[in-house]
Amino acid sequence: MRLDRLLGITLELMAKRRVTATELAAKFEVSARTVYRDVDLINQAGIPVASFSGADGGFELMGGFFLTRQQFSVDDFTVIYTLLKAMEGTIGSAAASPMRKLASLHPALANDGSRENLILDMSAPERERELVQELYRAIRQSRVVRLAYASANGTFSERSVEPLNLLWEKGAWYLEGDCRSRKARRYFRLSRIARAEATEETFVPRRLPEQADPPEAQGIRAHLRFDPSVRTRVLEQFPGECEYLGERIEVRTVFYTKEYALSLIASYGTKVDILAPDELRDDVIAHIEAIRQHYASKREGDST
Repeated sequence: MRLDRLLGITLELMAKRRVTATELAAKFEVSARTVYRDVDLINQAGIPVASFSGADGGFELMGGFFLTRQQFSVDDFTVIYTLLKAMEGTIGSAAASPMRKLASLHPALANDGSRENLILDMSAPERERELVQELYRAIRQSRVVRLAYASANGTFSERSVEPLNLLWEKGAWYLEGDCRSRKARRYFRLSRIARAEATEETFVPRRLPEQADPPEAQGIRAHLRFDPSVRTRVLEQFPGECEYLGERIEVRTVFYTKEYALSLIASYGTKVDILAPDELRDDVIAHIEAIRQHYASKREGDST
């Protein structure tokens, strides 16, 4: 992710007197051209990086510059620190050093009292990224939000929610908040939010019991295999659920209505195979046969 790389390059420049584009490209596994673009962005952010050509050339921070609290707001630090903390389980000790440096600049980051409102992930669809930012602002300002929300079985309802936290789990964004209509702590999946509006009404966070939503339809858990020729459509239709296995793309997903599953799978024609469940494969065959019979009867009617 670019944010992580920009922070990493800045820390490299702080730790070393001079570093070359080749060294940075190798460390962050990008091209030298990407390094030059990143350094330009760092300069635009107000951190002066000098560039030197020649055999002993490279990049270094301009003389007399040091990173201070004034370069980033505490909210900026919180986002970066939380990102590194969320990645700690994946990149291990590599996150420890930048986390210590950030905590030394803003000790409150390491305190439990510094609420982590956001766990960043850059792979969310554009609509969800916009929704994340809107909800994040509502959380920071303690503003009540009105949601148009669809349950897992497709039932829509209007909710008035006191937003508390944004979470990223297993490829999906969730809003944690106190639902006023249910009078309980709830988790709302952002992909099911049709509309979100921050109101002018503010609230004081309170303790409400955590309570699961009423039992919903379990849905059809499907395992599909797609031909690479439909890659773009599959990525858009099943964000975060795609797995590349050589010359095929496999998707494990849940369909909450059989009608939607049948129409979607049939629309891919011979570019998809149903690996599981067997019942869904039989239903698709019956669905296609029903379509065939429908048009066959139409043809017979037209000929009479």
